[in-house]
Amino acid sequence: MISAERYHDISCGHRVHGHEGKCNHLHGHNYRITFIVEPLEGLDDVGRVLDFSAIKSKLCMWLEDNWDHKMLLWEDDPMLPDIARIDPSAVAVPFNPTAENMAQWLVEVLGPSQLEGTGCKLTGCKVEETRKCSATYSK
Repeated sequence: MISAERYHDISCGHRVHGHEGKCNHLHGHNYRITFIVEPLEGLDDVGRVLDFSAIKSKLCMWLEDNWDHKMLLWEDDPMLPDIARIDPSAVAVPFNPTAENMAQWLVEVLGPSQLEGTGCKLTGCKVEETRKCSATYSK
């Protein structure tokens, strides 16, 4: 299967609730998030999976608008109410914001809604927290 990939860099804070170490504290990363898109039926008439600018507008800009320079906290995190009072831009997400959960949510939830009508699907996502640490989810 042929695919198209595009990455986007964002800066974002989070806390991994229940983590045994320092990731249990509020902290942030300069994330690199790579989207892997595949066609449902083949390449378009021009010979593309999906134009890279469409991947940017539909997926990368969603990251820019919703997660960039925000604090991601699990909706069940007991710290969320206090942090949201201090910083109303904190984002409650339906998962503990590990790189693994972020990648899976982007593929399973964001991808179908953002790529609807394009003839493509998001089949994978790589979330890099640092140059040494990343998680990839593939469907």
